[in-house]
Amino acid sequence: MIDKLEMFMALARERHFGRAAEECGVTQPTLSAAVKQLEEQLGVLLVLRGSRYQGLTPEGQRVLDWARRLVADVRTMQQEIKTVRDGLSGHLRIAAIPTALSYVPKLTMPFAEQNPGVRYSILSRSSADILSLLENLEIDAGVTYLGNEPVGRVVQVPLYRESHCLVTTRGAPLSERKRVTWREVGRVPLCLLTRGMQNRRIVDSMLAEMNADVTPTLESDSIVALMAHVRSGRWATIVPQSLAETFASETLRIIPVTEPDVGTMVGLVTTRREPHAPLIAALLRLARQVSASKKLESVAHL
Repeated sequence: MIDKLEMFMALARERHFGRAAEECGVTQPTLSAAVKQLEEQLGVLLVLRGSRYQGLTPEGQRVLDWARRLVADVRTMQQEIKTVRDGLSGHLRIAAIPTALSYVPKLTMPFAEQNPGVRYSILSRSSADILSLLENLEIDAGVTYLGNEPVGRVVQVPLYRESHCLVTTRGAPLSERKRVTWREVGRVPLCLLTRGMQNRRIVDSMLAEMNADVTPTLESDSIVALMAHVRSGRWATIVPQSLAETFASETLRIIPVTEPDVGTMVGLVTTRREPHAPLIAALLRLARQVSASKKLESVAHL
């Protein structure tokens, strides 16, 4: 039954019998037969079929919700048994918004020191994609914005408040300033993240609030591409300060953007489920320790 539910979940994700079969490591006839057997066992039609996949029936959607719960519980059980036998080990899958990728090592490094038997996959995804991946059990946790968009039924652990800065080359306009305002950054040629990225929407809202009429002449969904173009000297960009510091060099100037000071909370999210799998529970404990230490630092600076 669990194998059939896994195949059914893959079909719902991929929306294509061939791709779902490839993901599950079986032939297409095997996957089709498994879904058909599941329908016969449950006594309902789950998948709308024609010459190809056409979606789920209302009953299929309900079964998908239950499949996610059952498969997640089985995976948690298997991981708990393995942890009792071998200690904490396995594969931890984390997706992060592009602007938070430079922060992820603050979690993975101490986690790796405490748990040497764990391996990691780190994905760069949009905030909406992270929630979808969590729901489909394709990742274990995400690092994303909290509060700007609905984050769904998830556990949230605040990690840090994102502040923005202007990144430009030495000798360029505004490059000698110690800080700049949101209205002023609208006066220089900008390259920004694409509009589908939440960080871009945050930047756009601040520029609009300051009545800064900005039309970037270059957009990209890649931070690396943005920084490469900034280094050319033709463009500047606006990115979170922690990310800009990752690309710091002798040729770049990193200047805080103020008036107003914008702070957007970024945190760890994972599915709201009890009990959590041992790997996820351990990651949540670490994230809460990091969050608590940040609060102590803030108090110390007051």
